[in-house]
Formats: sequence, structure tokens, C-alpha cells
Amino acid sequence: MKSHAKLSALFTPTMIKRLAMVFLALIVLVTSVGATYEMSARAQTARDFPPPGKLVDIGGRRIQLDCRGTGSPTVIFESGLDMRGSLSWSTVQDEIAKTTRACAYSRAGIMWSDPSVAHQNGKSVAEDLHATLDKAGEQGPFVLVGHSLGGPYIMTYTKYFGQDVAGLVFVDASHPEQVQRFEAIAKSPGAELSGIMDRMGAALAWTGVARAYIALNNDDTLESPSVPDSVKRAERSYVPTSLSAYIREEDSLDETLAEAGSFRKLGSRPLFVLTATAPLPKQSLDSLGITPDQGAKFQKTWEQMHDDQATWSSQSQHQLIPDSGHGIQFDRPDIVIAAVRSVIEKVHAKQNRNN
Repeated sequence: MKSHAKLSALFTPTMIKRLAMVFLALIVLVTSVGATYEMSARAQTARDFPPPGKLVDIGGRRIQLDCRGTGSPTVIFESGLDMRGSLSWSTVQDEIAKTTRACAYSRAGIMWSDPSVAHQNGKSVAEDLHATLDKAGEQGPFVLVGHSLGGPYIMTYTKYFGQDVAGLVFVDASHPEQVQRFEAIAKSPGAELSGIMDRMGAALAWTGVARAYIALNNDDTLESPSVPDSVKRAERSYVPTSLSAYIREEDSLDETLAEAGSFRKLGSRPLFVLTATAPLPKQSLDSLGITPDQGAKFQKTWEQMHDDQATWSSQSQHQLIPDSGHGIQFDRPDIVIAAVRSVIEKVHAKQNRNN
């Protein structure tokens, strides 16, 4: 009883109020310091990693576009669902630019591009790209190259602006039915938690929390060792400002895949399908929460979906790559370069026949 009385005397309403005020003051102080740190880091990032190419105004928003070389057709690179933007193609763009025009860009809100208030689905991505190319004076015919989710994005572009598209290259591209087919094998238990963490990081990015987390968890085990360090540093520096756009694209995944799935007829446009078939490493299996047997089934299903993609054109090629992971443009850039050049040659041959 005496002990209880002493505690009651110590934690009076006045004392509790004072402690709450001190705690609140600490939160304000830490938040203020974090926000100042984030502002300074963003300014430093802009100085260290300026946008390659130029920023194209498409009506109150700017999209980063990096075009190199001369010639026709113009190759347009579309990245997957990541936060690298145009840097996703840093290992192949210059080689393609030696013989023709080659353009890579960053979608709305990613890296150097301004965010969009529009719903970030396949159609809005296609409309942004079309507006960017038009404002920049880049003219077709285009050969579209899409990695991962970039595959559905370039199919949607072809659906709406097909008059400009002469050929396509799928670099381990997503398939409209991949979600359902993969869930029939196994559903990743970590997906929901990962999404929550991403949203928290995006919401608190202005406080420096996301940047501090990245600095403290600089783990490359789930990333291809072929990705250049310069690309990794730039991507990580822009994660706090790119994360919201990444989440918006991820939230629209079902809609984007459905849109792309409504158009699967490329006619005689040359199409090259590249499929990575290297076994999933243990780190990837663990992150997905699946067994090696399920991983093998995932890959077999992936290959079958790419077989289906190859039927979308009457002039297609499908190549399996046993020594590459999902990022073929980093693991085997030579194969991506060869595929793009193969499509370009077929476009030239078709143009010559029509002249």
C-alpha cells in the first residue's frame, strides 16, 4: 500500500502532463532534424546524379528522356517495376546507339521525372511516353524494348499508338496472366508485409526515415551482382522520392496486366522474346517464401507464358538464357543487344520490301 501511494504521488496529473510534453518535444526535435537531413540529402543527390539527357515538359510535368545516336528505327527502352528509370538500360543503350537512335526514359515520379496525379496504370504510362516523345520531336518508327512489367507497358503503347511501332523486344517480360498462374503454385507470404513497409517508407520519406533505412540496410544479396555500382548508388539516392510512384504502379498491377492482355495481336511486327532460366538463388526463394520445387515450377510456368507471348506475332523468336537471372540486360547485355539488332534488321528488311 505504501509503495502504491509513493507511485501515485510521483505520477501526478501535472507530472504526467509534463512527461507527455517532453516526449512530444523529443518527437518534434527528431522529426525536425530528420527533415533537415532529408532536404540536404536531396540537394546533394541532385548535384551528384544530374539527369542524363533532358527533362521534357508534357504540360506542367517534366519527364526525363535520354536519347543518343542517330538513325531509324528509334529504339525506345521501357524499364520494369523498379526505381532505376532510364538507368535500367545503362549497359545496352550506348551499344545500340552506335547504329541507330536509342532512347531511355524514367516514368512519372521515378528518378528525375515529376510525379503525376493521374492513375499510374498501363494506359497512363503509354500516354505519358507518347506525349514525351512527341514533345521531344522523336519520330517513329519505333522498336520498343520492355523489361519485366515494361513488356505489358509496351504492349499497351502498341495498342493505342501502334502506327508508330515497327517491332518489339520482351526482356523477361511479364505476362497478363502471371498473377493467377503463379498463385496457383504458391502465394508469397511476405508480399503483404513488404507492401506495408513500402507505404510507411513513402509516407515518412520527408523525415529521412527511408533514406536512413536504406543506408543501414545496404544489402545486395537479392540484387544481381552485374548491376553497376554507379546505378545502385543513383537508384538508392532517389528511392525516397521514387517510392510513391513505384507503389502507385504496383497498386495498378492487375489493371495494367488486364489492359495489356486485351491486346495480343502484333501482326507481322518482328518480336523477340528473351527468357531467363537460371535457377532462382536461395536468397530469392527465401524472400518469396517458396521451396526449391515451387521455384522450379515458377520458372517452368514463366517459360510457358513466354512461349505464349511468342505466338503474338507471325514473325517472332524466343530465346532461353540459362545463365541469366531476371535482369538479363545486366547479366547478359550482349544477348539483349543482339535481340534488339535482330529486330532492327527485320524492320529494315520489311521497309525495303515495301519500297
